[in-house]
Amino acid sequence: MKLLHSLEPDLDEVRLGAVTIGNFDGVHHGHALILEELRRQADRVEGPAVVFTFSPHPVQILRPQETPTPLSWPTRKAELLAELGVDAMIAYPTDRKLLQLSPESFFTAIIVEQLSAKVLVEGPNFFFGKNRSGDIDLLKQLCRSAHVTLRVVEPLKTNGEVVSSSRLRQLIQTGEVGAARKMLTQPYRIRGTVSPGARRGATIGFPTANITALTTLCPAPGVYAGRAFLDQGRWDTAIHIGPNPTFNENELKVECHLLGFSDSLYGKPLEVEFLERLRDVCVFASVSQLQDQLARDVEQTKHVCARATAP
Repeated sequence: MKLLHSLEPDLDEVRLGAVTIGNFDGVHHGHALILEELRRQADRVEGPAVVFTFSPHPVQILRPQETPTPLSWPTRKAELLAELGVDAMIAYPTDRKLLQLSPESFFTAIIVEQLSAKVLVEGPNFFFGKNRSGDIDLLKQLCRSAHVTLRVVEPLKTNGEVVSSSRLRQLIQTGEVGAARKMLTQPYRIRGTVSPGARRGATIGFPTANITALTTLCPAPGVYAGRAFLDQGRWDTAIHIGPNPTFNENELKVECHLLGFSDSLYGKPLEVEFLERLRDVCVFASVSQLQDQLARDVEQTKHVCARATAP
């Protein structure tokens, strides 16, 4: 799949196909419905399936204090979109000039002139143009005038609630990664760099990789079962997020114990996905009690990861 940061190079590879516009943060099952229709329409018109996103998020320019913490980074988003049949993702350079375009001007400049789209696929709550003043009804009119086919995909609901990136953000912030996992096309993942910590884990038999410089939303404090991804492969991982009250440490940390892994990871990038929350952060009366609990965490992590891998 092509990941483009402008519409200048390889322009022909994204023209005359099916296009959808949005942020697609996290890539959840609601997005998957739109992308399924996108792929179907791209095949029908024998053109590419193209996702047009904004980089940075428009809110970061217009109201930076309200910018939501991302649920995915650009290359991860591209990977997830590729798995759903997308041919190209455009992370379009977003600035105030672009955001000041009227809905009509945006449609003409991007959809018609630059992409020559044959089909547009969106949800019913799609807004575009300056101050989000263009809605789906205006889009229908513009598509009709430009002879662009418009397909509107109804939102996906679970238990009467719309599956959305904002809902996912709420679940992750409260540590409900299992519920979030059911809404996502792949388990929620974070990325950071392994930095030196107190190195206390190794002395009690549970060495950990301390992840800093996170680029995505961090789940709530707690202990989780998940997996870590390295160049060497994938490792079942017990994840601790929060302070270490047993050792009177109040700093929030993300510490990962990769089961069976012994090499040094300092300075290396590390991606970690979350499968289930195991427990809250606790204070232990002694190091031996902590070790006993960590051993139970490891066993639980093995079982969770085995279930997740089973067909």
